[in-house]
Amino acid sequence: VQLQASGGGLVQAGDSLRLSCTASGRPINNYHMSWFRQAPGKEREFVSAITRSRSTVYADSVKGRFTISRDNAKNTVYLQMNSLKPEDTAVYYCATSAQLIISSLPLENQYHYWGQGTLVTVSS
Repeated sequence: VQLQASGGGLVQAGDSLRLSCTASGRPINNYHMSWFRQAPGKEREFVSAITRSRSTVYADSVKGRFTISRDNAKNTVYLQMNSLKPEDTAVYYCATSAQLIISSLPLENQYHYWGQGTLVTVSS
């Protein structure tokens, strides 16, 4: 599976952005899909995941502000980010793996396929 993330940019605090992750090579309908992010000087961290059955998981830091969704017909996963804060500044990556189980969704080392990342910069 090849993943292509897009939609990042420079915004002000309080603004919104929608990230997209388009997959190629295989249909994603049987995959759990996730977003991670890596801020400057920090380790990559889990942001959100959506399961095959469209259940969702969010990191506490984004709960209530971010919404993950998927369109299997377009082979695409989205991350709608509202009320952005400067601390949301990071490179955002989409990821998946064929053998994911729900309990392991926040664990970076469980993922085999990663997109190239898209930079989100939130100014104060």
